[in-house]
Amino acid sequence: MNAINAKLAGWPRERDAVLPTPVHELPSLSSLSNVRVFCKRDDLTGFGFGGNKARKLDFLIADALRAPCDTLVATGANQSNFCRMAAAYGCAHGLDVHLVLGGRKPRVPTGNLRLDHLLGARCHHVDSADWADWEAAAESLELALKQQGRTVYRMPVGGSTAVGALGYVEAMAEIMDDEKRLGVTFDTVAFATSSAGTQAGLVVGQALANWPGRVLGFSVSKNSLQQQEDVFRLAQETASLLGVAVDRRRVCVDDSQLGRGYAQPTPECEEAVRFFARHCGVFLDSVYSGKAAAGLLDHLRRGQFAAGRSILFLHTGGNVELLA
Repeated sequence: MNAINAKLAGWPRERDAVLPTPVHELPSLSSLSNVRVFCKRDDLTGFGFGGNKARKLDFLIADALRAPCDTLVATGANQSNFCRMAAAYGCAHGLDVHLVLGGRKPRVPTGNLRLDHLLGARCHHVDSADWADWEAAAESLELALKQQGRTVYRMPVGGSTAVGALGYVEAMAEIMDDEKRLGVTFDTVAFATSSAGTQAGLVVGQALANWPGRVLGFSVSKNSLQQQEDVFRLAQETASLLGVAVDRRRVCVDDSQLGRGYAQPTPECEEAVRFFARHCGVFLDSVYSGKAAAGLLDHLRRGQFAAGRSILFLHTGGNVELLA
């Protein structure tokens, strides 16, 4: 048993996510530079249409059931992947689900919002683009539900708590298993970073296992300084659960693909979405993985990776957005 799995052995968790996720090489990207590029398909975690949030929810729902609770409150944007998956997990475990969704209520629900309705979640819309407003509304809803006698487990945007981040601490052990199976050593793991849980978990896993590579998050919601601060704070909270220290210098964030901000596509992102579809047969969304792929393509084309190295692109999901 490796150091990561030994630390997580005592933590309660559900096993709804389909793990481990597959890894395959992307020859069309490898040909752009003298490196090998692989893709880890966390868009294929299976449960509730899949995505990276399944890893977090396996731990979050176990924590909720241990509380115990009868009601989940989750927060996100109208097209939140996390909220869609939280609703699916709630259904599977017999919990009522309330979703606090940022943005004006649309006339016709599409994409993730349509799935939220199909899953029977109760949707509460907040006509604001400010995440702080969403969380304030979720806190008020939690209080109102408690006054009705409900026992509530509230999860913030992206499920990014220390408990949720444990899902990506474990993912680092899985990535190291992938290296052994494929006979490669990844120089960099690249992915989209936003609510900080995915990157914080990987950084803590890296510290536990002394993994030598780079954990590179392409920010899709904040500038690099803000994102680094959020990731490091959450990484510290997660590390404290496991008795390990994390080094701020391990938190690598690139905001070159941020554009005008969260959920605002850029020409580079749209080009990356087309490139992956037409040359790799892989679908990406334009909020998360599309921007991360744009960053990856830019690094490859400018020769930012040392020759002969192997790079892992972590596909965090979000494909339902293509149908919104």
